[in-house]
Amino acid sequence: MTLGTIRPGGRTARVRAAVLDAAADALAEHGFDRLDLADVARRAQVGKTTVYRRWGTVAGLVADLLDDMAEQSLPRTETGSVAADLRANARLVQRTLTDPRQGPLFRAVIVAATCDARTAEALRRFYAVRIAEWAPCVEQAVARGELPAGTDAAEVIRAVSAPLYYRLLMSGDPLDPAAADRAADAAVAAARAGVFRR
Repeated sequence: MTLGTIRPGGRTARVRAAVLDAAADALAEHGFDRLDLADVARRAQVGKTTVYRRWGTVAGLVADLLDDMAEQSLPRTETGSVAADLRANARLVQRTLTDPRQGPLFRAVIVAATCDARTAEALRRFYAVRIAEWAPCVEQAVARGELPAGTDAAEVIRAVSAPLYYRLLMSGDPLDPAAADRAADAAVAAARAGVFRR
């Protein structure tokens, strides 16, 4: 989920990139409730009418930001071992959630999704993209005989990241590489035991 930095395209793409970067900064600093389209336009150094015309509402801007984040996310790691692949996934989630910019940004977006239907739908799309990116690691493990036939790949990927989000949003327990490795190892052990079979 770590974001890339290269967005190809002309002026329209550059304006979109500037506005989305500004929106991400504002969300990370102030949260969804204080996100203001005029402030985002000022930060992005574009006209307010451009922002209002293209995105219309704060929810529309956040939805586009999430779509962009999904597009820019790093691809999966493939090591040939489901345990190592899922540890790589967990470490990526852990680094993203503890990043000084991305951690607060994800917190703000998740909070916004609890009270705004458009943001919630965009967040679901974001995670659907990320799960689809990593599910082949589990599918390949099933094909290699590392995991039982019928294992639900999406459920395994969700099981890797869920404990990390719990630490971020609820418990406040350390969100470190050891926690990431434990989350991945627990998901692999459960998958091997057939917990995630359809």
